[in-house]
Amino acid sequence: MIVARLTAIAATALLVAGCVGASPADSLAQSTTQSAPPPVISAPLPAQSIDQSRRTAITTAAERVAPAVVTVQTETVERVPVDMFEQMFGGRSGSRARAGIGSGFIVSADGVIVTNAHVVGGASRITVALRDGTTYDATLVGEDEQNDLAVLRIKATGLPVAPLGTSSDLIVGEWSIAIGNPFGFVLGNSEPSVSVGVISAVGRNITARGESGGVYLDMVQTDAAINPGNSGGPLVNANGAVIGVNSSIYSPSGGSVGLGFAIPIDRTMRIVSDLLTHGRVRQPWVGVQLRMPEVNSARDAVRTVPTVGRIVPGSPAERAGVQAGDVLLRAGTKALRNPFDWEARLLELRVGEAFPLTVRRGTRELVLQVTVADVPEVSAPRVTVLRELELVTVTPAIRLERRIQSAGGALIVQASERLQTELGLQAGDVIVQIGNTPITSADLAARAIDAYAARGPVQLWFERGGRLYSPISFRVR
Repeated sequence: MIVARLTAIAATALLVAGCVGASPADSLAQSTTQSAPPPVISAPLPAQSIDQSRRTAITTAAERVAPAVVTVQTETVERVPVDMFEQMFGGRSGSRARAGIGSGFIVSADGVIVTNAHVVGGASRITVALRDGTTYDATLVGEDEQNDLAVLRIKATGLPVAPLGTSSDLIVGEWSIAIGNPFGFVLGNSEPSVSVGVISAVGRNITARGESGGVYLDMVQTDAAINPGNSGGPLVNANGAVIGVNSSIYSPSGGSVGLGFAIPIDRTMRIVSDLLTHGRVRQPWVGVQLRMPEVNSARDAVRTVPTVGRIVPGSPAERAGVQAGDVLLRAGTKALRNPFDWEARLLELRVGEAFPLTVRRGTRELVLQVTVADVPEVSAPRVTVLRELELVTVTPAIRLERRIQSAGGALIVQASERLQTELGLQAGDVIVQIGNTPITSADLAARAIDAYAARGPVQLWFERGGRLYSPISFRVR
């Protein structure tokens, strides 16, 4: 019985091994006479194949754009106390130079360079280093602090130019490449660094402050590493075309954590064109003021539908038939989900451009054609005072657009560096009284300053951000 069971077990084992039809003895003999098959040895890959496999769309794109990426170095003079004891007793102050660094890229072979406004803001000297280390002094053509963009120019020709793409058809998930000079020359030379990621989102409205201290609308989000010093460099797609300008990051540590934001290239080039052609950015204006409900957080704000609160008299919106109470649904083809979407759409418009604005009025949807104008103070006559102030009369349109609380006054369009530094006056302030004279126009402000300056110090009251400030006193030089 035991022998029979062992025989059955052996037969079963042979079935499992796939050796049915051969005896155990035959199998044993076969296993001892046949040797194991020799190992297969693959032939080494040719060196040419390895080199080809290392080259990808990423490497090609980086090679295409990197020659046009530059390092932007700045020097800013800061006022500092010469000595703590002198400071305590009201002594004199001194100054010191503070260095800054960022990135940029060349958009014209004759030396036009794009960077961030926060990279060059307040700089007394700007230099630009090319990829090979060649350095040029740069002049600031103009800047747009609202969009955090600046245009520089260097005296050079035949420079490599970054190929420009479009930000209108970006695909979430497609490759994105950030090129710039993180940490500047700490890394040893002016060769730009490359980091790779994907487009994480488009149309991002950053409702809090990022690395550069600005508030941004309609941004391109990427997880390609962006670090301090990358600001102003290009964000590139897999075709090697610039699709944005690296501008800010969200980071609790100050370093990249995969939340980087770039200004779309289409908006960038509109601003560059304005600065090169007009010397300033023409600010699109339609004359719509939204009804802003009281909210406690950014989360509540993004859930608020954009509703028209007031229309500025004589504005493009009034001429198009927009009314208070209208709910804004679409501007062109872009849906307007909250007030941030509306503000972002305004940044993309050009002065003189017409676009369809879809609104809901009661139960009806209406499509209104709106033609964009420049902000009202641009077309207002300017009055220059003592070569240090440029003023325009506060009109009803300017008053409503800028939310000025005073009944009238003279809007400061430009102030000299002396008045900005010594008195704190700045563009956007409204002069409402000089001495005992209430100001109702720019001409009256100019006459009042001349009259009071002949007697001694001039006292001046002004409004800023809806608040009236105590008088400041200054002597006319």
